[in-house]
Amino acid sequence: MMIKRFMKNHNSNSNDLSHHILPNSATMVGVCIMVISIVKSMGPGLTNHLIDKALAIDSLLFMISALLSFSSIRLERPAVSLERWAEMIFLLGLVSMTLITVIFSFEIA
Repeated sequence: MMIKRFMKNHNSNSNDLSHHILPNSATMVGVCIMVISIVKSMGPGLTNHLIDKALAIDSLLFMISALLSFSSIRLERPAVSLERWAEMIFLLGLVSMTLITVIFSFEIA
């Protein structure tokens, strides 16, 4: 409900949010790639395999978010729906990265 209220209050004439999502999504893709390379260097194991795959999916979420925000910026007319999708997918990526971190740092999986 709070998200819907925020979305309604968002100024549809501006795609300023996309200007923030794009660089942050690209940075998060880089973070995922770095962590995957560190995990790969640790050797084989089920936990490393799961971290590896989960972060690969997470990097795809951030990449999709970056592409949507880029498209929102480049379009002639305001693309509020693209910006909203970019925001929601970016937040999904952040939440999933946090869950991956907590699950594997406490060795839940």
